[in-house]
Amino acid sequence: MAEEAKTEKNPEVEKQTNCLGCGKPLKKLKRYYRNGKYYCTKKCWCKTVKSKEAKET
Repeated sequence: MAEEAKTEKNPEVEKQTNCLGCGKPLKKLKRYYRNGKYYCTKKCWCKTVKSKEAKET
């Protein structure tokens, strides 16, 4: 059992490279961070939030 625990590694979280709202590549200087995710601008974040609300109702 001890050997199995050593061989299993926790899955590494991949670095987010694209905006979740529009899909554009994220630049290091221009990133908008909300709720654990990165967006390129506040506008893309608002668009994503509104679309999630529309799907729920």
